[in-house]
Amino acid sequence: MKMTGSAVSKHLQVVKVQPESRVQSGQWSTGLCECYKDMGDCCFALCCLPVFTCKVTSAVGACPCLPLLDCIGCVSPASLAMRASVRERFGIQGSVWSDCLYGCCCYPLSWLQISRELKRRAASHASSSSSSARYSALISLQGAHLV
Repeated sequence: MKMTGSAVSKHLQVVKVQPESRVQSGQWSTGLCECYKDMGDCCFALCCLPVFTCKVTSAVGACPCLPLLDCIGCVSPASLAMRASVRERFGIQGSVWSDCLYGCCCYPLSWLQISRELKRRAASHASSSSSSARYSALISLQGAHLV
């Protein structure tokens, strides 16, 4: 079937304004205590936090056993590393000191915030053709827990 120039122009639509991302760069998409925004993950973390942390770490592409190192000291190295990694990857403001504080004093809340951030960033990058492969596994998890 051959289409003429006028027929093709009728089917093409130019997008002049690009849709904005729901996630702003430079800050976390949800607060530390906003667990109610993902009740599935909240319940999962409440019931079995070690498995939850391993699932989140695996979804990022790191070794799933990494969070098990958090048991050996007063400073949780996996939590610190994951927060710093997520902050660095998405350009979120903060410091190693804040990561350490959240990892030590708000351990479950910190992991839940990391999980929500990964899901929201994956969803905002879903339409991008340059989104990396590690986000594809997280896109289907939007609104679900990481089991």
